[in-house]
Amino acid sequence: MQEHQLEIRVRYSETDAMGFLHHGNYASYFEMGRTEFLRAQGGNYRKMEESGLLFVVSRLTTHYIAPARYDDLLVLTTRIKKIGMAKLEHEYEIHRDGELLTRAESVLACVDRNGKIQRIPEEFVKRN
Repeated sequence: MQEHQLEIRVRYSETDAMGFLHHGNYASYFEMGRTEFLRAQGGNYRKMEESGLLFVVSRLTTHYIAPARYDDLLVLTTRIKKIGMAKLEHEYEIHRDGELLTRAESVLACVDRNGKIQRIPEEFVKRN
């Protein structure tokens, strides 16, 4: 199983009144992880979208174990769990100083601009 790691510093604007990373920002972090994982392998979401194909999130499950706080330096690990004909499954872990804070999973569907399910391009599958 291949993986990619990305360091993320929690910004003040991403926290709630208690100084914790707001739960709504985790999905953005996971998107950053997917995008940078693909980029590190020579892929590019923008080019795929320009060709008329999109990945849409059909499911996101997040398990919050411990909170992240303002100015924490986090390490997001993104893994590809499974590639199907038209869906892509990822796993994520967020750590701070080696402590597991969050674990998540997503399922993305490959669709065209009309929302019709499409086969994932072969070059994408080969890259992963």
